[in-house]
Amino acid sequence: MSSLHFHEKHQAFIDSHISRRSGERKGRLERGHQHAESLFLEQVWFPLIGHFEHLHPKYEVIDWRGRSYFGDFAYLPGEVKFIWEIKGFGPHVQDMDRKRYCEELNREIFLQALGFRVVSFAYDDVAHRPELCITLLRMLLSRYQSAPSPTNRAILAEKEVIRLLHQLARPIRPVDVKEHFAINHRTAVRLLQSLRTKGWLTPISRTAGGRVVQYELARGVLDFID
Repeated sequence: MSSLHFHEKHQAFIDSHISRRSGERKGRLERGHQHAESLFLEQVWFPLIGHFEHLHPKYEVIDWRGRSYFGDFAYLPGEVKFIWEIKGFGPHVQDMDRKRYCEELNREIFLQALGFRVVSFAYDDVAHRPELCITLLRMLLSRYQSAPSPTNRAILAEKEVIRLLHQLARPIRPVDVKEHFAINHRTAVRLLQSLRTKGWLTPISRTAGGRVVQYELARGVLDFID
C-alpha cells in the first residue's frame, strides 16, 4: 500500500464524516486528527483492515454527568461495539492527577455498561511497534468475526493453541493442550509438533531422552492469525 493511496482514502473518510456531523464533533474533525490518531490508522488499522467501513472518528457519547466524551474511534460493525483509544504516556499517565485518573476509569466502566468494549493502544507501540498492535488487534477481532465456511478444523485448533499460549503467559506443554481440548496426550503432542514444523513454536525444554516437553512462540511470529 502506497502512502499516497492511504492519504487519499483517509481524507475521503474524514470528509465523509465532516459532511454528516454537526456541533463540537464536526468542529473536532474539521480541526483535524491528532497525530496519534492518524498514525494508528496509517500504521495499524489500514494495513490490517484495508478500509474504514463501520469506523467512526471522534465518536460522541454523553456520560453519566451529562457531558460529552469523544472517543478516538468507535468501530460498529454490527452487534459488537468497540471504542479504540490511542494513549500517550504523558497525558494519560505522567501528567494525570488523582481526580482525572478516577474519571478516566469511571468513564471506561460507564462505556462498558453501555455495551462498548473499550480497547486502548499505547502511542509508543503504535509509533514504534505497529506490527505488535496489528497482531493483538487481529487476535481480538477474530473472536467476533465468523470465519468463511467451510473452515479447516486443524487450522482452527492451531490458532487456539497460540491463543492458549498467550493466555498462559508461559511456555506451553502437551498437558496444557490435552486439558484445554479434552483430547488424549498423543493428539496434543501431534498438534504442538505441527506448529513446530510450521515454524510457529520453538522447543525449549527436553527430557533426558530428548523428548520435548515445553514450547514457546518462535521469534518474529506475529502474523499467524488471519
